[in-house]
Amino acid sequence: MTFIFSMASFSLTRHSRSPNLVASPAPLRLIPSCSPSLSPLLFLSLDFFTKQKLILAVAAAEEMVNAATFWLSEHPSIVGFRWSHTQSWGSTWSFLFTSISLYLTLSLLLSAAIRLLRTRPFHLGPLSALHSLSMALISVTIFAGILLSAAAEIRDTRWFWRRSKTPFQWLLCLPLGPRPSGRVFFWSYVFYLSRFLHMFRTFFAIVRRRRLAFSQLFNNSILTFMSFLWLEFSQSFQVLAILSTTLVYSAVYGYRFWTAVGLPSACDFPFVVNCQIVLLGCHVACHVGVLAMHFLKGGCNGIGAWVLNSVLNGVMMLLFLRFYVEKMRLGKRRDIINHGQLRDKET
Repeated sequence: MTFIFSMASFSLTRHSRSPNLVASPAPLRLIPSCSPSLSPLLFLSLDFFTKQKLILAVAAAEEMVNAATFWLSEHPSIVGFRWSHTQSWGSTWSFLFTSISLYLTLSLLLSAAIRLLRTRPFHLGPLSALHSLSMALISVTIFAGILLSAAAEIRDTRWFWRRSKTPFQWLLCLPLGPRPSGRVFFWSYVFYLSRFLHMFRTFFAIVRRRRLAFSQLFNNSILTFMSFLWLEFSQSFQVLAILSTTLVYSAVYGYRFWTAVGLPSACDFPFVVNCQIVLLGCHVACHVGVLAMHFLKGGCNGIGAWVLNSVLNGVMMLLFLRFYVEKMRLGKRRDIINHGQLRDKET
């Protein structure tokens, strides 16, 4: 990008001095090194107006990147964030347990009321699609925000590290003693708040299908509880957990929005289920990495909360694997029944 602006000023200077002459390519030895995406000869071979368009496009892209970096990682509200029971909304234990209890109670009552009334499945119209779209955009924003914030924190605190410390190890294992403040914990707080928006999907599922899945209630409750622990105890593993979760959620909710607006779905490929398998596998690998870092690199912060987090993740994995096996059995049974019906029709 620096090369493009230097070549732009060189080209504009030549044109301003001799407007009736066409700029000829400079000798290759006078051109500074640049990225292979745009060679010097290719840039110099372009006409004047194409160069101007390219320069403006690069300037606009750089301006957008700088603006995104500021609003997602350098804004004073993000840099100066601090997790506090008196200043952060929803940061108390009483609020956490009250909100989860209210979520479970409303879900059970709504499911029981629909079963007693025996009403037909209610069509939500565009509400479900709007929820999926908003969750996809929120997940993308959190992913970009915590990625830029982690890069900024690594840049600002590198001189505190040992020589053996790498950025990936920092993402896995936070050093001992940090307070829940700063860029990364701001986006961890936003992720915690977004968990309450995820709960609305349970109500949508109950209204449309008139059934309540225990696994969905358990997963939403446990994930909300774990995201609270990340902030309360400055727990290690949370950065990679949020990165992987928001990346998968952006794909899953984008796919749900795609199907909700009537576009074709992947019938033969369980996209959502496979994304959840990838997410669980990633979390297992990260947990193993945190455990290894804790014993080999002098300890990780919030290891007590991490142990509880690991147990809850293990329970969630067992429930999901049970659901996945049952779904695969039902799929095979349907294939056998459909194959038998097809053979009966042929005979």
